[in-house]
Amino acid sequence: MYYVNHEQIGERLNMIPVLSEAAERLAAEWEGDRPDLIRMLAQERVLHLSVELVTDVGSLLIDGFLMRDASSYEDIVDIVYGEGVFAKELYEPLQQLVRLRKPLVQEYARAERDKLHPLTARLPELLTEFGESVRRFIEKELA
Repeated sequence: MYYVNHEQIGERLNMIPVLSEAAERLAAEWEGDRPDLIRMLAQERVLHLSVELVTDVGSLLIDGFLMRDASSYEDIVDIVYGEGVFAKELYEPLQQLVRLRKPLVQEYARAERDKLHPLTARLPELLTEFGESVRRFIEKELA
């Protein structure tokens, strides 16, 4: 029998509408190549929290369904994709998102902040599809 931490997964997936709304507003309100500082930093935080959401949920799935151990953040996406948690169409955009973790968390002093990141506008769709896929996977596996 699997022990899947539904509470922690649910808490994280419940952040999807919040992050999606923030990403939509940022994309809609972005002003050329010279946005204000608050928007630039808000974009970084939305991207960062999105990375954490995907990797946290992935880690919880890996732990709960006794999948192989991940060796990196990118490996978390590889494993849950390989286990059929989400469709192929989500794989590359989720990998691109997770690859942002190091620049956002460790290399922030050198970050280019003046442009809207291409994933920002896509986050609402990506995160929603990811959340729906996770819920379907858990339901299927525990049925």
